[in-house]
Amino acid sequence: MNVAVDVTPLRLTRAGTARYLENLLARIPARRVAFGGPGRASVLARELAWYPFALSALGGADVLHCPTYYGPLRPRVPTVVTVHDLAVLRHPEAFPAWTRTYVPRLVPHMVRAATRVIAVSEFTATEVEELLHVPRARIEVVPNGVEPVFTPEGSRADGDYVLTVGTLEPRKNLARTIEAARRVGVELRVVGSAGWGNVEARGARVTWLGRLDDEELARQYRGARCVVYASLYEGFGIPVLEALACGAPVVTSRGGATEEVAGGRATLVDPYDVDSIAAGIEAAVPGDSAYARAFTWDATARRTREVYEAVAG
Repeated sequence: MNVAVDVTPLRLTRAGTARYLENLLARIPARRVAFGGPGRASVLARELAWYPFALSALGGADVLHCPTYYGPLRPRVPTVVTVHDLAVLRHPEAFPAWTRTYVPRLVPHMVRAATRVIAVSEFTATEVEELLHVPRARIEVVPNGVEPVFTPEGSRADGDYVLTVGTLEPRKNLARTIEAARRVGVELRVVGSAGWGNVEARGARVTWLGRLDDEELARQYRGARCVVYASLYEGFGIPVLEALACGAPVVTSRGGATEEVAGGRATLVDPYDVDSIAAGIEAAVPGDSAYARAFTWDATARRTREVYEAVAG
């Protein structure tokens, strides 16, 4: 089967979408297509012309996979689109002006044009159905996986600290997490690249570690008193699985995708309530490594190939 994959996201981010795409590419032979870079001119050309129109003319493939919700409006070949989350529709205030203007106008049409939609969680599948009006029969749930490096065995970072992981952007809820750690009286370590929305990892006993490689991130997970992932909205939440796989206690938001992903193995909190987050830090219990490590990228790739085969006929 001749598969073409849009690898443009690898030019834009090293976060969860990049991890997803790199793991698929390592397991599924594919022709890689991409356009532009991270600059503003490239973004405008890509979103106004390449995705909606130029990519529609792609031929010579049995299946085109767009690993984000950006895709062609009139694809010539069977197309699969992966939706990681629809945060920009639920929390537009957390995104730059261009994103919150463009996505509601074009993305629903792009996703509906796809032959099949992959959602990374049941929560996201429901969001796709409700917000984008895609019939549930055209949506396949294919969860993300965990890298083998994330295990309870191995070295641990020193210190008494709470850890949070994620790009510095508004929906990660960093300000409330910082305040909750302050009330508990414990150091907060923040792992993640700078993002947008003037979000900063600042405060007494706050240490910003930036972006770490997986080995060092696993050390930080293992050594943490707990990992706090009190995001306001997620479509999956890979750090929840990574932390659980390392045996770390996890505190995460109630009522969304991260509760689903944690599978009853995390302490659930109200992300809008600092006292709730602080209480969660104090009540957190060790994670379930066996549960989390059952989520493998091999399984993600296998189920993704099954979607390709179904749409290619």
